[in-house]
Amino acid sequence: MKKIEAIIRPFKLDEVKIALVNAGIVGMTVSEVRGFGRQKGQTERYRGSEYTVEFLQKLKVEIVVEEDQADMVIEKVIAAARTGEIGDGKIFVSPVDQIIRIRTGERNMEAI
Repeated sequence: MKKIEAIIRPFKLDEVKIALVNAGIVGMTVSEVRGFGRQKGQTERYRGSEYTVEFLQKLKVEIVVEEDQADMVIEKVIAAARTGEIGDGKIFVSPVDQIIRIRTGERNMEAI
């Protein structure tokens, strides 16, 4: 199993969700996160004063899938989240050793 973590722009969430649901992905976790990369923040203006927002708002979408679905999920996320501008985000893929559903004790793919 693989865990796919995608850091995306907040306004792209609906497009990513629709793409994944249409591809048969049944669950995901979404968290609000803050960070910066090459964008290095942005300058904003409030009441005539400029200030720099160093950490930009992003969303982290986490999906756990069987290994043979990982490439398809990655391609769907890229297609749905891309704007072509700096700040589109990143995707991290890591192995998942075990999943356990707390309520029933089911394990691995049965727990998803």
